[in-house]
Order: sequence, then structure tokens, then C-alpha cells
Amino acid sequence: MLYDLQGEANMSPIVGMLFSAVKENNQRLKLITEDMSQEEVDYKGPNGNYNSTAQLIRHLLYVDLNWVYRLKREPLSDILKEQYGPMIDENNKLPMIKGMPLNTLMSDYQDVIRLLEDTCTQLTDSNLDQVVHFGHQNEKQATIRWGLWHIADHCRYHQAHINQLRKWYIMLDCECGNVV
Repeated sequence: MLYDLQGEANMSPIVGMLFSAVKENNQRLKLITEDMSQEEVDYKGPNGNYNSTAQLIRHLLYVDLNWVYRLKREPLSDILKEQYGPMIDENNKLPMIKGMPLNTLMSDYQDVIRLLEDTCTQLTDSNLDQVVHFGHQNEKQATIRWGLWHIADHCRYHQAHINQLRKWYIMLDCECGNVV
């Protein structure tokens, strides 16, 4: 099988290439989570002190949604903030998500990826040099190019956490005598 990273036909070349990286990582996330039970989606590690897969997917969704609106140069609506936020809870941790089905989480995340795709079709390669603000207080600056790369990189980063949770969960199942 030949792997390649090619741009999207309906986007300018560099924008399409960056979006293609986001899309590929999103497809990889679907593959590594597709057969998870609800118990595994909610599993928070051996001592219960890690972020669950549900929390990590919701976090990715909300961060990416914020980036989409930055790229569009529009504020994120209060309705979307309420529906998918907050970024962190009162203890500076990812908000607790428990009992939410994986298919709901992934469907919501797919909606964000489609919105990003629509946004990318409006961008030109020259737009990639434009600067946007981000961070909890919009104290940081980045180019749109970096923002698109960050969306792809951030997803891969948390996939490593999900993979570790899966390993722990499988070990737990084996210790309990369950057949995985």
C-alpha cells in the first residue's frame, strides 16, 4: 500500500496539504477508537487520575472548533461554547465527560472537521501568513499555517494518550480474567 499526503482538490495547494494532514489524523483517531466499549471510553487509567478517551476527544473537538472560528475571524458563539466547552474546568483540568457514547463524540467531532474543511476551501495559500491570536486570554500569536499544522499535531499528540489508556485497559481486563 502506498501512503502519500496530497492536498485536497478543492483547496489551494498548501492549505490542501495541511488540511489533508488533519483529515488523515482524524481518520486514524476513528480507527484507534472504533471498537471501544462505553466502559473503556470512560476509563481514566489505572488509578483513575488520567483524562479519559471521552475527555480527550471532547477536548480535541473544542480546541479545533476554536481554531476554526479563529481562521474564519469570527467569535465562537455562546451556544457552541455552552454545548462543547469549557476548555478547562474550575480546577484547570479537562472537564469530566462520562457516559457519552463514542459515536456521539466522534459524530460531533466530524461536524467540526467538516466545518474546518469548508473554512479551508475559502483560504488561499497567501492567507496562511495571516496572524491570529490564541491561548486562554488570546495572549499568543500564530500564523494560520501554524494553526492548521497544530490541529493535526494536537490530534496525534492525544492519540498517544488514548493508545496508552487502551493498553492499560486491556491489561486490566486480562488481570480480571476477561477475554478482550
